[in-house]
Amino acid sequence: MTFALRAAPFLALRRVAAAPIVRYLGVAMPPGIMIILVVYSVSSVSFTTRPYGLPTLIAIAATASAHLWRRNALLSIVAGTGVYIAMLHLFR
Repeated sequence: MTFALRAAPFLALRRVAAAPIVRYLGVAMPPGIMIILVVYSVSSVSFTTRPYGLPTLIAIAATASAHLWRRNALLSIVAGTGVYIAMLHLFR
């Protein structure tokens, strides 16, 4: 029963998956969501007090660089998080 409940959406939406709008959303949504996450993350950063948002900006640059270099989401997340933690300790 559990398997049927989990498989039902995939079976029901099989025909919809080939629709042009669904293909468009599959291409447009990931970058859009990433932009929203970056804006949300940066919105609480104070750029007027020390360290002036440098840990966040450096971590964003490291994440983008790692992703452009390898196109690997896991590597990008780990690299960005590691750089951010290191920058927080460095700018303390």
